[in-house]
Amino acid sequence: MSSVLTYGYLKVLATLLRAVVSFLEFVTRRPTPRPTDIRYIASRDPGRTIKIHVYRSRQATAGPSPVLINFHGSGFLLPQHGYDEEFCQTICQKTHHTVLDVQYRLAPEHPFPAALNDVEDTIRYVLGRDAEFDRSRISLSGFSAGGNLALAASAVLVPPNTVRAVLAYYPVVDMATDAASKVAPESKTPVIPVPVSRFFNRCYIPAGFDKRDPRISPQYADPDRFPTRMLMITAAADSLACEAEALAQKVEALPGRHVVWERMVGCTHAWDKRTKAGTPEREARDRAYALAVDMLNGR
Repeated sequence: MSSVLTYGYLKVLATLLRAVVSFLEFVTRRPTPRPTDIRYIASRDPGRTIKIHVYRSRQATAGPSPVLINFHGSGFLLPQHGYDEEFCQTICQKTHHTVLDVQYRLAPEHPFPAALNDVEDTIRYVLGRDAEFDRSRISLSGFSAGGNLALAASAVLVPPNTVRAVLAYYPVVDMATDAASKVAPESKTPVIPVPVSRFFNRCYIPAGFDKRDPRISPQYADPDRFPTRMLMITAAADSLACEAEALAQKVEALPGRHVVWERMVGCTHAWDKRTKAGTPEREARDRAYALAVDMLNGR
């Protein structure tokens, strides 16, 4: 199949999938994000900007603030910027961090490395504003595909010690291994069916790229390149859990590391985005976010 036909095929399926997700959002009445500010920063591409939701800490003091740069889940193709509202609000309420929630580009219209370029441009933006942000306290976080981007950026895109901590929630870290061979620790039907996972990967990774490239699969990055502080949250009924935990354990084995990883029992991929008060899933979400607060506050 020619590259034009392949793109057309992927584009049509992605459009249909986005329509389904958009309908489900309408039915479930997902809350509208409430950032303190919305900012558009320059991209490396002429005429383009990157949209960022800014959440300012209620505990902020005078001077440059520590900053957490967050990347939403998406399967690399779903427009889910703003889904991490509760997480961003939790961080800005319980730490001194300013949170920047980044809207990165999506496949198949913008395959690898477009999203990662947006991540790098955002980090450079923060590094260039030392009157606003504390350059010694830059941390990255991400959910699912966003966790992949946060991990890849922290280990590959920036010099060592640029990022103080990386926080990853149920990330995909090994895109070289087929989804069919990934098994969840708990035997439940996966939230993301194998064909859908394969479709996500096909949209994101163009032909000719090595799936073991650590920018694509952080599992294959030198573990010594990751930040000294790492939080890895997995879900027991998620087929991505084992690979993420294996990465956390590799980094944890190095001297001088503070690595916290925890598997949330009874939870599925992206469980934290649809919890109800009084349920075990809500308790797990609150704990997962509290661990982020502890990591950022230095505990």
